[in-house]
Amino acid sequence: MSDHDIARLRAVTTRSISPENPTGASGRGGRATAGTGAEPGRELGQGWKISPSVVVGAHETIDLAAIEGCGRITHVWMTTHPDHWRSLLLRAYWDDADTPAVEVPVGDFFGQGWGRFAQLSSTMIAVNPHGGLNSYWPMPFRSAARITVENLGETPAVVYYQITYDLGADEAGSGYLHAQWRRSHPLQAGAVHPLLEGVRGAGQYVGTYLAWGGNSR
Repeated sequence: MSDHDIARLRAVTTRSISPENPTGASGRGGRATAGTGAEPGRELGQGWKISPSVVVGAHETIDLAAIEGCGRITHVWMTTHPDHWRSLLLRAYWDDADTPAVEVPVGDFFGQGWGRFAQLSSTMIAVNPHGGLNSYWPMPFRSAARITVENLGETPAVVYYQITYDLGADEAGSGYLHAQWRRSHPLQAGAVHPLLEGVRGAGQYVGTYLAWGGNSR
């Protein structure tokens, strides 16, 4: 039986980070009194979605999550306008590394390579018709995890997100999630587009998402 079987009892603490609760602290969800939903939620009051999203300014980088301890991210949910799927850059750093292990545009990370919705239902990635982007990739870390998003565009982007994670599990034998993105446009006739290169050390290759456009016959 897998240690992460849904029926298996585990000695972990589950937390959730969102714009309402950016630290994932216990009992702090839904406590915001200011935020992007303050005006439409003005008659609802505290306890409702008063801060459901963040605004990422042009050329700004913000932390979506900064987690201390040993644990595993189990679910990432995001949504933003498709205009920002290629211009928002998602990065993930494990255990205070200087170089991101994940560095992929938001849309491409969730299998939306052309900036247009494409229904995707799989064990690890699910993209819903109304723009909900879900990742169930296990993302273990031993001492810290940091996820950021950078807006490479010229206009602000509104981002909704929720990151769910466990703390307290023994991740000593787990591998880190790595994801990289590359683009060849245009790809010259007879040239090679590399899918994977420069990888060293033990690990498991879990696949490639490829968005292919034909410019000639």
